[in-house]
Amino acid sequence: MSRTLDPLVVDPHNPAAILPDLEAAIAGQRTLLPVPAQDRTRTTLLVNSQRAGGPIAGDVALVVATSGSTGTPKGAQLTAANLVSSADATHQFLGGEGQWLLAMPAHHIAGLQVLVRSLIAGIEPLCLDLSDGFGVPDFARAAGELAGTGDRLYTSLAPLQLAKAMDTLEGIEGLRLFDAVLVGGAALNPQVRRAADELGIHVVTTYGSSETAGGCVYDARPIPGAQVEVRDGRIHLGGPMIAAGYRNHPDHEAFAEPGWFATSDVGELVDGRLTVTGRLDAVIDSGGLKLHPEVLEQAMLGVEGVTGACVVGVPHPRLGQAIVAAYSGTASPSEVIEGLDDLPRWQLPKELRQVDTLPLIGPGKVDRQAVMTMFR
Repeated sequence: MSRTLDPLVVDPHNPAAILPDLEAAIAGQRTLLPVPAQDRTRTTLLVNSQRAGGPIAGDVALVVATSGSTGTPKGAQLTAANLVSSADATHQFLGGEGQWLLAMPAHHIAGLQVLVRSLIAGIEPLCLDLSDGFGVPDFARAAGELAGTGDRLYTSLAPLQLAKAMDTLEGIEGLRLFDAVLVGGAALNPQVRRAADELGIHVVTTYGSSETAGGCVYDARPIPGAQVEVRDGRIHLGGPMIAAGYRNHPDHEAFAEPGWFATSDVGELVDGRLTVTGRLDAVIDSGGLKLHPEVLEQAMLGVEGVTGACVVGVPHPRLGQAIVAAYSGTASPSEVIEGLDDLPRWQLPKELRQVDTLPLIGPGKVDRQAVMTMFR
């Protein structure tokens, strides 16, 4: 059986409006392609690349686009079973169902899963108006409203949203009301994590993607039903939440093994705990020495006064690629370099640029291509 892939326009003013559509998709009645109402260019790209209006397998509930910064986004085909298994496993890991606050764009998988978990729990989610971005006062007020229910409270945030909320007393008080604050989409600044722990904010770091129906590794361990393997350094994720391939790349090698997704990340698995060390496609080869930029980024984020960091390789006539970095925060370039004393000298950036904010693609993800253009 097949049906038609229908665009689902997500309005940031009122993301809850799509709940009936999501419910129909989970019930096997529709197949939907979430698109952002405020980004016409992105919507057109998604509609065309994912062949909206064309036939699609009847067991697919959602086609959720990846948030790559270049090229055509891939569309993960998520079945109702994928979505429900992920939601159930999340609630099991967290200790039970509860009230969810949506504070992320609902056309991305992290935001969509907040809505799906609420549907599974049979509880109406509270959704922020994100048309003007993430506002801490609105977030804190919504947290207080949910706290009045007496139920368990959950929300999902990008690392930059968490850091922004922790900059104010009302944000901290709001965050402390949640039984768990899921944080994913990008690496969490270790300084922010330490501060959250000290302030009594229950942060749960998540690792996953559109291809895995959202996060499937929480605090370095797989959620119930999920599986993690590291093969020749490459992270492979398995379980009932793994998508049924890509809409526009049906023979992609990432889904060559049924029930498994071969990520583009490298990592280590020690005593059942996963550490993500970098991306296969981001390795910088500088003079024959290879660097995962995430290693240097994490070191930079450990320097006091650094709030964001992005390391990239740019063409160099002698080295092949030169290591360069952009960062945000109050630390001076010399203070950043001093804070990297423990690293081998070849890993230090040949050029270091301080910026007000790093360019983003997707919720909390730094746009590496845009950073590269800064140094060209």
